[in-house]
Amino acid sequence: MSEENNQLEQQELSEIELNAIIERAKDFFRNEIVPNHIARTEECRNLSNFRLNPFLDKYKATFIKGNDNPRSIAEALVYPRVIGTSLNTIFGNQVQKFCHVVLEGFSSLIPGLDIEFVDKIDGRRKYCQVKASTNTINSGDVKTIKDHFTDIRNLARTNNANIGFNDLIVGVFYGEPEELNAHYKKVQLDHPVIVGAEFWHRLTGHEDFYNRITGAISEVALEYDGTELVESVIVDLERQIENSLNSDNLQASLFDEEN
Repeated sequence: MSEENNQLEQQELSEIELNAIIERAKDFFRNEIVPNHIARTEECRNLSNFRLNPFLDKYKATFIKGNDNPRSIAEALVYPRVIGTSLNTIFGNQVQKFCHVVLEGFSSLIPGLDIEFVDKIDGRRKYCQVKASTNTINSGDVKTIKDHFTDIRNLARTNNANIGFNDLIVGVFYGEPEELNAHYKKVQLDHPVIVGAEFWHRLTGHEDFYNRITGAISEVALEYDGTELVESVIVDLERQIENSLNSDNLQASLFDEEN
């Protein structure tokens, strides 16, 4: 084995370190994501928590259930929120805390950064802002990210530190490079955006760690069965729809709610 390969092997995190990250990630989901997910699901009990759409709600119910009765409308309202937008929002809002708790050994004390680590592929120290997914940032975030990185490079010059543009990166927890939105691509003009499997490979030195950590986190779901909770929420919502939006004036009532 070459000297270069020996060096890379030494840089890789050990199985003990990898397993510690995985266990912290699982605990994080148990303690932070699951309780918030349950709370967001409970909010779906109240019709007033939905912004009803008079043009689409009956259509959505009919599309997925074949009818627009109150039960179908309730399901069409609840399911997307419970398994889609709410969960993605919860995780996106917890990214910085995830870094602090799960990636504690990589935490950065530099303002504007989430983590620092020695890249296990190129051997250089990386200064990283972390984002949840390939669609997380908006147009306003582009300038904020670039400004933070500019400040860090200026500070490095003052301290005679060697930090190149390619050492200031955005790390995206999950997704594929081709899924990056247009705002990330503007960041890429100046700084690398490292996505999904490659990010976790560079962080740990193990190509398969992305699959390992996502698979381990999915195991947490097996500890929780939300079937009864979701059914209870749908029944409560169905009852409210029946009481306030009967089949004769459903469209008009929905329109009144929207306005």
